[in-house]
Amino acid sequence: MTVVPQEHGWRAQRSNALALHLLARAIGLLIVIAILARAVSVSLSENYPLTFWVSQLVNGLVLGGVYALVALGYTLVYGILLMINFAHGEVMMVGGVAGFFGLQIASSLGWLDGSAAALGLLFALLAGMGVAALTGLTLERVAYRPLRGAPRLVPLISAIGASLFLQYSVLLIFGVRPMVYQRPALIADGLRAGPVFVPYTGLIIFVTSLLLMGMLVAIVQYTRLGRAMRAVATDKEAAALMGVDVNQIIALTFLLGSALAGAAGVMLGFHNSVIKFNSGFIPGLKAFTAAVLGGIGNIPGAMVGALLLGVAESIGPSALGIPAEYRDIIAFSVLVLVLIFRPAGLLGEVVVEKRA
Repeated sequence: MTVVPQEHGWRAQRSNALALHLLARAIGLLIVIAILARAVSVSLSENYPLTFWVSQLVNGLVLGGVYALVALGYTLVYGILLMINFAHGEVMMVGGVAGFFGLQIASSLGWLDGSAAALGLLFALLAGMGVAALTGLTLERVAYRPLRGAPRLVPLISAIGASLFLQYSVLLIFGVRPMVYQRPALIADGLRAGPVFVPYTGLIIFVTSLLLMGMLVAIVQYTRLGRAMRAVATDKEAAALMGVDVNQIIALTFLLGSALAGAAGVMLGFHNSVIKFNSGFIPGLKAFTAAVLGGIGNIPGAMVGALLLGVAESIGPSALGIPAEYRDIIAFSVLVLVLIFRPAGLLGEVVVEKRA
């Protein structure tokens, strides 16, 4: 006698959930249509040429490439520990500062002149990646490992504290004055197709982000380290019983993600010509937004989310007819909409029930 009412209740709950899901999809579709209508209206009234949109698209892809390198680090750490490393943007900044001094050393050795310029650039990049990797390892050992068994909110607070510590340590040591990157002649120019100009720095950022993402996917999917990382993400205790050094795998995860962030810091320094103590804060938030947009824990999703976010941030103000200073509002509005209408991200989360 009690089975029928329970079955009817379950069917009613499923029907209500389906109705809410369809309603959310309909509202999301209406919002997208309204945004597209506004974009078309502004484009027709302003009469922007096609080359303008191509230039904005290029800028967006370059910006998305920087976000992608940082977002991959967020995704790696979340995939292993289910933790958001909010100090990751500052790790990128530290890598950019180290790249600046690496560039100064290369310049003093004459490695930025003539055919040796490629060696100097590689030295600066490796310096940034190396120092960022060491910073990430130190954070994992000092700020996160002792709190691994604590409630989830505790390491999050520790990450915010580590972010502030790194930011203001750099401020106290090097001051508020920006560090200016010197571009060698090898990357000072760019490619030009009519009125569309693509700087070499932007091209390098975009291509490098794609290559590093491909290498990261290959490491995670096809190497012993990748198998160990996936085992630790699935079940820490079982992985340890199978002979996996859990602490070492987590440390290597931080090393990989931090090295990618360091590469982003150096390339952002070359592209924007400057780096300073707070250069990692906003890009770090945007990269986290990109990781959530694509699907946290999903490596290709982080790349897709970063590129989409960069393009939306670059094209959005002109398309919607609003000042360029509002681009941050556009970026975070995209995050809010995705969380409302597709909480798992565009490509879906890659997470498991049991965590390290």
